[in-house]
Amino acid sequence: MAEAGKLTIKVNEADSVTAMLYPAAKKNRAGVTIILGHGAGADQLSGFMRMAAAGLAERGLDAMTFNFIYKEKGKSVPDPKAKLEACYLAVIEAAEKNKKLKGNKLVIGGKSMGGRIASQVAAAYPDGIDGLVFLGYPLHPPGRLDKLRDEHLPKIKAPMLFVQGSRDAFGTEDEIRATIKKHGLKAELFVVASGDHSFKVPKSIAPQQQVYEKVMDEVARWCVKL
Repeated sequence: MAEAGKLTIKVNEADSVTAMLYPAAKKNRAGVTIILGHGAGADQLSGFMRMAAAGLAERGLDAMTFNFIYKEKGKSVPDPKAKLEACYLAVIEAAEKNKKLKGNKLVIGGKSMGGRIASQVAAAYPDGIDGLVFLGYPLHPPGRLDKLRDEHLPKIKAPMLFVQGSRDAFGTEDEIRATIKKHGLKAELFVVASGDHSFKVPKSIAPQQQVYEKVMDEVARWCVKL
């Protein structure tokens, strides 16, 4: 597998962020770019993000990750909504202009907050987005069912894939299923049995890496059929 390449993406006059491009394996290149935003607590170089991007590249997708501005600056508190969305938009524009990715379909998403910001961007700027993948969608803060983050989802035109742990404190399997039904979303749900918000399962259920491999298999399968 080819090594990931580092890119610098200008968001505005004052801010630039680092992105990593994991090129698709040539033997099974699918002609799909998938952009994955990181969660609130860890940047694009976390073990999960690197594993997911590299694993999807092995499965034929051109995978791109990036840092949101606050993480690029080494901060721990996420930027305001508008700044997070502007950063994601800049990354999308960079991917669309990248010669190595020319002609690819475009899927956006990410882990937790990264997926939520992708969904907000897709709801506001739907053109050119062929699909969305949510790796643990944060439907609500833990224990706060009164704080649902679903009002914008019906505005998304592209098909969606929710990958959700059955015991995710940010949105259980049943809650995600109910949200899809309530809004009539063009969406599929892949459930990680006994998985938490990061798809971690008890040791008695299955080897953790095996669980991750199944998730990556499902994401790649869904993206390729778009």
